[in-house]
Amino acid sequence: MKELVEVIAKSLVDYPEQVIVDEKTDRNHVLIELRVASADMGKVIGKQGRIAKAIRTVVKAAAACENKKVTVDIVE
Repeated sequence: MKELVEVIAKSLVDYPEQVIVDEKTDRNHVLIELRVASADMGKVIGKQGRIAKAIRTVVKAAAACENKKVTVDIVE
């Protein structure tokens, strides 16, 4: 999951070297924290959160194949 979020985020931003993805795992739950440069925050979130919602949807679909629940948080 971590790699998927990282690839998607790096393709969207102007400063891919500043993309940081952290993954914390419990039994069936995975928390993914995405950090990007402040200048790229709008590109990752998108208008009315559409890009962020799309990222979460893709990651949740990938996690469903592994019977896991995933939460993607975009943090500053």
